[in-house]
Amino acid sequence: MASESPEYAPFFAVMGASAAMVFSALGAAYGTAKSGTGIAAMSVMRPELIMKSIIPVVMAGIIAIYGLVVAVLIANNISEKVTLYKSFLHLGAGLSVGLSGLAAGFRNRHQVLGLYGLIVALILSTK
Repeated sequence: MASESPEYAPFFAVMGASAAMVFSALGAAYGTAKSGTGIAAMSVMRPELIMKSIIPVVMAGIIAIYGLVVAVLIANNISEKVTLYKSFLHLGAGLSVGLSGLAAGFRNRHQVLGLYGLIVALILSTK
C-alpha cells in the first residue's frame, strides 16, 4: 500500500496547482501590459475608439481565471492518500493550462490557446 501513495506524491500535485496559477497569471499580466500600451496609443490617435480597445484587456484577464479554476480543482483533489499517478495528472493539468495561458498572453490575439489548455487541464484533472 505504501508504494501506491509515497510520501512525496502530493508535491507534484501542489506543483501543478502552482504552475497553473503562476504561468497563467504571467501570461495575463503580459497580455494586459501589451494591451495597455495599445490603449494609450489609441487614446491619443483616436479617442472615440477607447472603449473598443478595452476588450483585449478583459480577454487577457480571462487567462488568469482559467489558471485559477484549474488550481482550485487541483487543490480540492489533493489529500494525504493521493497516488503518484493522480499527482502527475495534476501536474500535467497545471502545466497545460499554465503554459498555454503564458503562450496566449504573449500572443494576445490567440486567446483560444488558453481555452484549449483549460479543456486539456479539465480532462486531466478529472481522470
